[in-house]
Amino acid sequence: MPPPKGLTDPARFFVEPQQPRHRQYEALRAYFAEGMPSAEAARRFGYTPGAFRVLCHAFRHGRLHDFFADAPRGPQVQTKKDPARPLIIALRKQNLSIYDIHDALTHQGHRLSLTAIHEVLRAEGFARLPRRRDEERPQRPRPERAAVADVRQVRVAPRRFATAMGGLFVFVPWLVRLGLDDLVSAAGLPGTRMIPAAHAVRAALALKLTSTERRSHVMDLVFDEGLALWAGLNVLPKTTFLSQYSSRLGPRRLATLLDGWVKTLRGHQVLPGQSFNLDFHSIPFFGADEFVEKHYVSRRSRRQKSVLAFLAQDGDTRVLCYCNADLRKGEEADEVLAFVRFWTRQTGQPPPHLVFDSQLTTYRNLAAVNARGITFITLRRRTPALLREMALQPRAAWRTVQLDVPHRLYQTPKVIDQRVRVRPYGTDPLRQLFIQDLGHEQPTVLLTNDLRATPSALIIRYARRMLIENGLADAVNFLHLDALSSAVALNVSFDVLLTTIATGLYRLLALKLRGFERAQPRQIWRRFLKSPAHVRVTATEVVVELPRRAHNPILIASGLLDERTVVPWWNGRRLRFELP
Repeated sequence: MPPPKGLTDPARFFVEPQQPRHRQYEALRAYFAEGMPSAEAARRFGYTPGAFRVLCHAFRHGRLHDFFADAPRGPQVQTKKDPARPLIIALRKQNLSIYDIHDALTHQGHRLSLTAIHEVLRAEGFARLPRRRDEERPQRPRPERAAVADVRQVRVAPRRFATAMGGLFVFVPWLVRLGLDDLVSAAGLPGTRMIPAAHAVRAALALKLTSTERRSHVMDLVFDEGLALWAGLNVLPKTTFLSQYSSRLGPRRLATLLDGWVKTLRGHQVLPGQSFNLDFHSIPFFGADEFVEKHYVSRRSRRQKSVLAFLAQDGDTRVLCYCNADLRKGEEADEVLAFVRFWTRQTGQPPPHLVFDSQLTTYRNLAAVNARGITFITLRRRTPALLREMALQPRAAWRTVQLDVPHRLYQTPKVIDQRVRVRPYGTDPLRQLFIQDLGHEQPTVLLTNDLRATPSALIIRYARRMLIENGLADAVNFLHLDALSSAVALNVSFDVLLTTIATGLYRLLALKLRGFERAQPRQIWRRFLKSPAHVRVTATEVVVELPRRAHNPILIASGLLDERTVVPWWNGRRLRFELP
């Protein structure tokens, strides 16, 4: 007797049905059509004899005849497209675009989307229209064309006008005092006869200082005479120029400008340089460039395409003093050494104190930092071995310390202070602090080469590292560090450098405002600078008439409005403020 043949997949579909209705059909067919005994049909298709008799009874009485329900067919006409189809074809034959056709259909009561009109035209075989000249387009209201930015067309005649950004003129004395034009010239930034380099940088900086989200939004401001005068132009440059100009700026020129800017800030005593907070920031990228690498974006808690930037902040004044957005994968760990070289070049000696988290660099680089005599505080990753070690510590090993921070919720953490040696770091001992009751679910592990400071001083100093986190949050939300995905391609390094300069200007201004020394840029802008004004240009002065505001007394007391600054890009005119 030959062995039974195996079932193929098509045969198994009929012999071993999986769906309930299909199984009922095959069982009834075997019983009624093929003459299979009732008990055998029930056994083959998984029914009990009683359940199969009930199934056969239901079939005989007409309650199981809908095994093959017809699929319902949809409508065979397009109720919106078909009535408008002849009109769409007639309008396209008049050389009208999809947008023109959409407007014409709307006036006649046909509610069709642009996509629906495109589908009708494509089905009828119409190709895309070539770009038309202005005289070929239908007559309709159009955006007014602003003048082309050209420094040679700056109006110097006496006049009076209103501006929506009157508070921005408070920064003009600082730009003159800090010599931004000289820094731009020394860095060799390019310019043209129409828009010199210093004017281009001021125009881009104006958008950053006013919290303009994207460079393409400059089109909302091109008719503001105050912004144009602030930059020293007849009008602000438009999106195309900003895109093309930033693409001409290489890393060497931007690094030179950063060097000059930090040196100037140090001359004005706003960079004590005693301690620094270091951190990375991933700027999300939403394009389709395959060469942009993926980095971890903390705001989204995931890895995605982004540009990695490294930032350093002075721990006392919270001024950003170093930035680098030209990093590739594998270079992140060495950036702390690049900052050490930068600061050594600035001051002749390495930075004395650095604070950063555990992801910033490696133990080998920590050893290199220690070899230069630099004190550091960082976190150690909570590995399973460290968690077990902390869990096995006796209760008597934990010592309570008092944090002298009045407004802190958790002021009495428990600490274990010990000396450890980490193999990649070398033979020198490191100080390790296990800290609990800081408000975190798991204990914190601090690692430092500072063997003298008290545990409370180390905890308080590391907690102040959150200042750079707050500064980055403000740079993202107010200075729009992450808003780079727009119609305007912008050099990311240039945008990060503009953010660094803008934070420095806001910090210089905040240090002059009593009670607002530690205010964030968004708070300074909202309370003091975000206001319209009237500007009066005379033969010798530019007078800015600021409106009455609640915080004007603090601005007056700062003395910033009493200066009479000669502005070089206004042909030597003096800036003067007037308040009601």
